Amino acid sequence: MNDSNLIELILHASPVVQAVILILLFMSVAVWSVAFAKSNQLRKARRDAEIFEKNFWDTQELTNLYHHVEAVRYQSQGMAIIFAEGFKEFVRLKNQGVQDVSDLMAGTQRAMKVAFSKEAEALEERLSMLATIASSAPYIGLFGTVWGVMHAFQGLSDAQNSTLAAVAPGISEALVATAIGLFAAIPAVIAYNRMTTKTENLLTRYENFAEGFLSILQRQAHTLEQKKD
Repeated sequence: MNDSNLIELILHASPVVQAVILILLFMSVAVWSVAFAKSNQLRKARRDAEIFEKNFWDTQELTNLYHHVEAVRYQSQGMAIIFAEGFKEFVRLKNQGVQDVSDLMAGTQRAMKVAFSKEAEALEERLSMLATIASSAPYIGLFGTVWGVMHAFQGLSDAQNSTLAAVAPGISEALVATAIGLFAAIPAVIAYNRMTTKTENLLTRYENFAEGFLSILQRQAHTLEQKKD
């Protein structure tokens, strides 16, 4: 089947089937748009995490790193934001006179958890759209096919010559809906699985960094406590 025949089938399909095909084409465009956007977002987030993590472990003074992150906060994301929120809360609690190490760590950890949740939400945004399209597109296409077949047999019952040649065009029109449904669903499934895996790996990296950062702050808090004693 060439392109012209496919377009001709769609143009001669029933209005319901045409509406289904239009919805599925819109879904397909949405899948590719979201897939490219999320791929670029995750690539940038991973690159930023690598750069920040290297700067973090190379720095000798966390205060200077914090000021740098705050200076470019509008450009920062992920690991840098988690660090900044945790360090800011740690310093704020110390300035308020909190000396107990467990209280300092609990407050800092809460601030970092909030920042982590916001970053995770940003990374997972629109992944649910891919999952929805992946699961619903085949059924929408199947609905169009069933409707088209019903319409084809309805026309066959009204025809005087009931032959396969009379019903074949209608069935072909109907099957186009299923094909387009799969065309939308298959890339959605692949993109969803790929993006979900990358997101989970990145979030795991954030969690590991947060644990390491909390350990450093805890050692600093113990050192300050021992000096005061």
